[in-house]
Amino acid sequence: MNQTIKAVVRYDGTDFSGWQVQPGQRTVQGAIEEALERMAGQPVRIAGAGRTDAGVHALGQVFSCVWPGPKRPDELRRSLSQLLGPEIRIDSIEVVRDDFHAQRSAASKRYAYAICQAAEPDPFLEKYAWTVPWDFNAQRVNEIAQRVVGRHDFAGFCSSGSSVETTHRTIHSIGVLDGPVTGPPDTSSVWHIEFHGDGFLYKMARNLVGTIADIARGHLDESALDERLSAPAPYHGYTAPAKGLFLVEVRY
Repeated sequence: MNQTIKAVVRYDGTDFSGWQVQPGQRTVQGAIEEALERMAGQPVRIAGAGRTDAGVHALGQVFSCVWPGPKRPDELRRSLSQLLGPEIRIDSIEVVRDDFHAQRSAASKRYAYAICQAAEPDPFLEKYAWTVPWDFNAQRVNEIAQRVVGRHDFAGFCSSGSSVETTHRTIHSIGVLDGPVTGPPDTSSVWHIEFHGDGFLYKMARNLVGTIADIARGHLDESALDERLSAPAPYHGYTAPAKGLFLVEVRY
């Protein structure tokens, strides 16, 4: 009997070419679909809540699909995690209504971006944070970031290559917190920015981080935020590296 399932998955995106299936590339979606096909004995297509880029990580990515196999959700979760580990782990699987869709049913998402201020990278943190030598503080970053909270047209923060019906998005909140998103317990001078919004455009979170960091270190004037919020063209500033970004949670 076919069942629509919702799965929460976490992964280290370092060695993947992003979430979405791409010909000839190793992707998270592709790895999960291959494992599901092995278990079901037939192709199984999944829908993800968001298309994380190459190198981006996830603590709470969500996918949905129609599961045709005989396994119960708890058995499916264990078997799937064993096939995919250690880079991918399925945290939970539940049966949901047939009209549930991981992307279309999502109400909001939380992303976090980790920054380590140091002259040299920490070998145990380098894959999970952006190491910067610049002298700026988290409080200043937080002050700048609050300027983009609310509903805006984020076309000026969207990288080229995206096709969406509208570039208007609402940022519900932005916070700056001490410590890494993930990493060794002895880290210092590490903090992360959390974004909670109803949706994010292509590379929007990383472009916001890049611009905010450039303003905080005095490389750009603060007016650059307003200029880019009114810009119709794709983003032309600095894009923060993918390795510091995590999809933390999808809310429904």
